Amino acid sequence: MAQVISSSYNQRTKKRAASKQIKRVSQYFFLTIVTALFFAPIYYMIVGSLKPNDKVLDGLGGFVPSSLSFDNYVNVFKRFDSESTGYFWQFYLTSIIVSAVIVLAGLVVNSMAAFALARLRWRGQKAALLFVVLLVILPFEAIAVPLFSLLGDYRNTLEVQFVPFIASAFSVYLFYTFFIGLPAEIQEAARLDGAGPARTFFQVIVPMSKPVFASVTILSFLAAWNSFLFPLMMVDEATVRPLPLAMTVFYQEQQKSWGNIFAFGVLLIVPVMIVFLAFQKFFIQSVASSAVKG
Repeated sequence: MAQVISSSYNQRTKKRAASKQIKRVSQYFFLTIVTALFFAPIYYMIVGSLKPNDKVLDGLGGFVPSSLSFDNYVNVFKRFDSESTGYFWQFYLTSIIVSAVIVLAGLVVNSMAAFALARLRWRGQKAALLFVVLLVILPFEAIAVPLFSLLGDYRNTLEVQFVPFIASAFSVYLFYTFFIGLPAEIQEAARLDGAGPARTFFQVIVPMSKPVFASVTILSFLAAWNSFLFPLMMVDEATVRPLPLAMTVFYQEQQKSWGNIFAFGVLLIVPVMIVFLAFQKFFIQSVASSAVKG
């Protein structure tokens, strides 16, 4: 009797293990298909940037590497090599400076504002938080024209491209949702040790908040790097033209060289991929912690 029960138990265990294995294989297969679908356009662009113009838009044949060279990249740099057209390295430098200032200054300003909203107590705190939430749902297009009128005297400068975007209601709200979830005992312990709000923030809160800082870094960099509408309104001179605006000028030429356009696109996304790969570990931790809290 015991042998029959043991045999039945072993069979059920094997069935459960086989079922889990099939489920796991199915999940990985599904995730592989989804990953391939998301990566396919990027792969198509990278391969197309290395092919002659007449072989770029070739349907499914565009996925097949053939006649590869770096001529398209060389042509992009040759296209922008004078004062009238601007220099490609200037476009890159402009985008890097603007994005770096928005990200770095924004991390300081927005995190401190969120800390004040989440962990300090002061008159008008709830009203300020409500104002931040209202700003989050306000589209940029609603304030683009007032900003254009307010900053018209600073057109064609680097400052006009990053100063209005350092303070971000969305970033403040992301920091706020993370800080509000931290245990209050940590702040109380720091206070008992004689730490003031500033010391508590920089020496206690910031080291514990790497995931949210990584998330805000990635999202802020994406928004700043891909900014188009406001530079289009405020920038006329090639010397301070960011990459997305230069890309539009390049695309609007009468004779479209798709290999060159794809090469420009690859150069445009390289910094984004570098930033994401550098912070992906903490970004995934932030998403996972948000899911657990939810």
